[in-house]
Amino acid sequence: MDASAPPSDSGTVLVAYATTEGQTRAVAERIAVVADRRGAETTLVNLDAPHADVDPASFDAVFVGGSIHGGSHQRSVSEFAENHRNALRSVPSGFFSVSLSAASDDPEIREKAEEYVERFTANARWSPDRTATVGGALKYGEYGFLKRFVMRRIVAKMGGDTDPRRDYEYTDWTRVERFAEEVLDLAAVSSVSRTNARG
Repeated sequence: MDASAPPSDSGTVLVAYATTEGQTRAVAERIAVVADRRGAETTLVNLDAPHADVDPASFDAVFVGGSIHGGSHQRSVSEFAENHRNALRSVPSGFFSVSLSAASDDPEIREKAEEYVERFTANARWSPDRTATVGGALKYGEYGFLKRFVMRRIVAKMGGDTDPRRDYEYTDWTRVERFAEEVLDLAAVSSVSRTNARG
């Protein structure tokens, strides 16, 4: 066996997310890739899709993610966490929050991103094993005139990039993969513990 290869897990992994502009979906897909590399059977669910509800208790590890818009995560993400808090507490889990605040050079603004996560988990009464604040993206090319104008004003106050002729991605993909690995490691340990208990 190649010592540099990631550990092989045969468990099931759920990645449930909601996305507004597509960046959270990209993060969810990267987490799914990490799980797939480890041999897991991965289910990717957009919580805003019709009939998207799934039972987290039927998985060996669960990731839940959303993005910040207007100071809050998507309602579908909040409702999923609140409705399934008991199931989420029963399996290794991680919550990721995508925002521009998470990518700021200003410590106070980055702290705001952490506060969004703390408020979300407190409202859901769920304490995930791992959390991650993830830098989002500015997709000026996809915005209409009004949204582009509003986003440029918001970003200017944060000292960010305001050139509307290009898009910007602030996601730290190495950090995303490390977050995924940490939760999957917990799932592997949990699986071994259950096997030993049965043995």
